[in-house]
Amino acid sequence: MNAPAAKPAPPIGDLIARLSALHPERIDLGLERMGKLLERLDHPERKLPPVIHVAGTNGKGSTIAYLRAILEAAGLRVHVYTSPSLVRINERFRLGRPGGGVLVGDDELYAALEHCESANAGAPITLFEIETAAAFHLFARHPADVLLLEVGLGGRLDATNVIDAPLATVIAPVSMDHTEFLGDTLTAIAGEKAAIIKRNVPAISAEQLPEAMAVIEQYAKHMHAPLHTAGEGWHVNVERGRLVYQDDRGLMDLAAPKLFGRHQFDNAGLAIATLRAQDRFRIDIAAFEAGIVNAEWPARMQRLASGALLEQAPQGCEIWLDGGHNAEGGRVAAAALGDLEERVSRPLVVIAGMMANKDARAFLANFAGLTRHIIALEIPNQDKAMPPDRLADAARALGMRVEIAGSVEAALRSLARLAYEVPPRILITGSLYLAGHVLDVNGTPPG
Repeated sequence: MNAPAAKPAPPIGDLIARLSALHPERIDLGLERMGKLLERLDHPERKLPPVIHVAGTNGKGSTIAYLRAILEAAGLRVHVYTSPSLVRINERFRLGRPGGGVLVGDDELYAALEHCESANAGAPITLFEIETAAAFHLFARHPADVLLLEVGLGGRLDATNVIDAPLATVIAPVSMDHTEFLGDTLTAIAGEKAAIIKRNVPAISAEQLPEAMAVIEQYAKHMHAPLHTAGEGWHVNVERGRLVYQDDRGLMDLAAPKLFGRHQFDNAGLAIATLRAQDRFRIDIAAFEAGIVNAEWPARMQRLASGALLEQAPQGCEIWLDGGHNAEGGRVAAAALGDLEERVSRPLVVIAGMMANKDARAFLANFAGLTRHIIALEIPNQDKAMPPDRLADAARALGMRVEIAGSVEAALRSLARLAYEVPPRILITGSLYLAGHVLDVNGTPPG
């Protein structure tokens, strides 16, 4: 007699809605709730493989993508926890496997979240906290060689900051963002990020503005943490289109990253410096090169080469997608567009949607020298999305020509009706929430 088929888990969206109701605020930074839940779960955070903990404002995800690709090229099993997801929550939980990790399946993720819900016993807790606890529960149950752990917001009071002795801590570029939670000065924000640095654990920092660097240096000194900083302990440059990395252990001449933009050389350099600063794993130059070339990270200057949206757009156009949402994110996207323009000149149109708590003018100002054509829209299914007329006002104040569209598809159709001598280059940007929506409707979600 055959055993009955396993009953599939109920829709995970229903469980997420239930968990979201446990706390009135989406964000409430603090470690007390997390500590209590982890205790009830028998401390899965103490049963993890060696952890590389990554904080920063911009570039965290790309740096983790390089770290994962390099470590996997070296034959290691790599767990990864990142946020936010773009299309499906599963994207945030990658389980290490020989030959390359896999996203956690629906049933196993549902079971992990439900287990944490039961242990939490109805106590107030944010969704991110219970998701992070579920990640630790999952990662503790699956063997791996290393865990790449991305900070959700800030660092000091972030739910991920419960790892006492990581393998390394990493600070990607720090800039102004989430000021309502982290402080309204770069010094305050850098202090929140630097607080992931642990005693006697190597800390690796990207190039920072002087006031942020001063805080990171002070914190590392206080924690007796060896600090490896870009421009001092290590250097990364672009030479003849290749990535040249140098530190006191020597020089590596590597192929350029597949991820587009000059900033991706810096992110790749940060990943290389991190792995050169630790002594647990030996990484050879072939693994470094393979990782740099093969790393993928969706919605960061991602070219949409196929999908449903191309059918709506002007024939022969380019569509690029970037989840940048603050002034610095806009700057690096604009720099990448400038590089594209030097290679092949095309008229540029920016389709933008942002969240209401972002500085639209500071973000859009980066594109003022590249285009005068902005299409503003509202991010679908986000109750805190910026109204498109407010986004349009910010663009007009910069001297840009603005129209408002009801959807990404409508924006592309309006462009398809225009008579371009050269098919345009279209950038869809302003929010990771918008980027996730675009990947979903385009039929090209992250795998």
